[in-house]
Amino acid sequence: MAEETQKPAAAEPPPSSQPVPEEPAVVPPPAPEKELPDPAPAPANPDSVEEVAEAEKPKAADDFEKISQSVSFKEETNVVSELPESQRKALADLKLLIQEALNNHDFTAPLPPPPAKEEEKPTEEKKEDSDKPAEDPKIEQESEAVPQEQPLKEAVVEEPPKSQPEPEPETVTVTVTVEDTITPNPAPETSLAPKPEEKAEETSKVVEKVAVIDEDGAKTVEAIEETVVAVSAPEPKEPALPTEEAEAEAEAEAAEPVPPPPPEEVFIWGIPLLGDERSDVILLKFLRARDFKVKDAFTMIKNTVRWRKQFGIEALLDEDLGNQWDKVVFSHGVDREGHPVCYNVFGEFENKDLYQATFSDDEKSLKFLRWRIQFLEKSIIKLDFSPSGISTIVQVNDLKNSPGLTKWELRNATRRALQLLQDNYPEFAAKQVFINVPWWYLAVNRMISPFFTQRTKSKFVFAGPSKTAETLFKYVAPEQVPVQYGGLSREGEQEFSVEDPVTEVAIKAAAKHTVEFPISEPSLLVWELRVVGWDVSYGAEFSPSAEGGYTVIVQKTTKLGPADEPVISNSYRVGEAGKIVLTIDNLSSKKKKILLYRSKTKPVSD
Repeated sequence: MAEETQKPAAAEPPPSSQPVPEEPAVVPPPAPEKELPDPAPAPANPDSVEEVAEAEKPKAADDFEKISQSVSFKEETNVVSELPESQRKALADLKLLIQEALNNHDFTAPLPPPPAKEEEKPTEEKKEDSDKPAEDPKIEQESEAVPQEQPLKEAVVEEPPKSQPEPEPETVTVTVTVEDTITPNPAPETSLAPKPEEKAEETSKVVEKVAVIDEDGAKTVEAIEETVVAVSAPEPKEPALPTEEAEAEAEAEAAEPVPPPPPEEVFIWGIPLLGDERSDVILLKFLRARDFKVKDAFTMIKNTVRWRKQFGIEALLDEDLGNQWDKVVFSHGVDREGHPVCYNVFGEFENKDLYQATFSDDEKSLKFLRWRIQFLEKSIIKLDFSPSGISTIVQVNDLKNSPGLTKWELRNATRRALQLLQDNYPEFAAKQVFINVPWWYLAVNRMISPFFTQRTKSKFVFAGPSKTAETLFKYVAPEQVPVQYGGLSREGEQEFSVEDPVTEVAIKAAAKHTVEFPISEPSLLVWELRVVGWDVSYGAEFSPSAEGGYTVIVQKTTKLGPADEPVISNSYRVGEAGKIVLTIDNLSSKKKKILLYRSKTKPVSD
């Protein structure tokens, strides 16, 4: 039996949580490696390298402030006329392949069954070898003794005399099949041969030989059983003369060929594979995921369509899977370019009850996977797939208190989810922002970083705990950032909403900053402010415009720390022209502070 050569297994990232390179993240990815001298220069890119924190300090790993980021990723256009010629040609070629597949109904064709393993079947092998000379001479002589053109008789099985009890001999069954045409010959009435006046019949003859192996190893033929199956040949009938109606029907059938079935329609995320400009946006995602290799992109599309049917995506959208993971993954606001922002908070799994309810067995892990896919599908349906629309999502991955590397249940679920997303949700991440990145993340990323392409790494942004808010504000406006991440967006009914813009100011170390709200007529002034990290002193007062007016202290100067309320909201009813002055004094001599504030005036009735 030929030896099977095994291909070396592809290198696999270590069993740790990894990011989805180009799809929405489901589990925390490893941190990126530090900047090390590369053996070859990196490809040029017009975008500058962004730094989101300061370099890691070797003596204070817990307080590292910066991880370098790769060259910033810039989304490509989805307008076909603006694509390079090679990409337009690849898109056209992919459309031809898809149209052919739709015409042939390839997308709905059932998958071929897996090849069955070949098992040894001694009886069938001996059937196939029956035409060859038998190895045992006795069996060979018996086979040759079978007459070819003689009436068949019932075989008589002779049993050996039982003089004394003997051990049961080893029995080998050999089945020989002989198919021939028996020539009718005159035979007695007791014969099985056809009578002279009957027509010839085709007869199949199956001869079964039972060979017995004696104690001394010799083989003898013990019995031969023949079975004759007679198949009567149908009597020929005289062809009927064609009538005028039959001739007319034959001519009509020949003149009107049966039309082929119409091409099938295949939809993905509510959009047909071929149809309009939105279809081009979908196809470009698959092409970019496969570096514009048309055949690879086509195979990926077919596999995705089949997987969506097998996974039951349509039914999954209406399935009730509970709300226990609403704080693990949630959408909140948009970034500065209008992309929806999805937050993945992996520290929630520090809750042992939630962790056990999610990963304690395969059934629970599958339920969480289905919930995450359901959440993703509902988010994708809301996207605008027009060529100039928003068809990607910004992923913010919070790694604070994320489960460590010892959680093998989480790692297994992660690996499964990542593979599924990579195969079926290409190019849906506009950017991957990782915040509250712990120091040990660097070592993990150093091991898996070579597995990511430059395009994938260019979508990553990393920030340590002290740079989380500052990094988020580069991509998401403060009014859109949840309050737990340094922004001003809060749940429930508030005086301000995301529609009210926020002013962002950096206060240098050991510096004081004032904010003035001028008021020209009687009104009610409402404002709110926040200093990221606090550790400042804050006060507010009203100063009238009229000479000789008295200054009114609205908020006595108070020192505020991280334990205080993150957002200060206040209001003052002004009866004359003047201004409200806020004073923020940065008490830190080393770090700058970020001040966020906004205000609005409301008319007051007399």
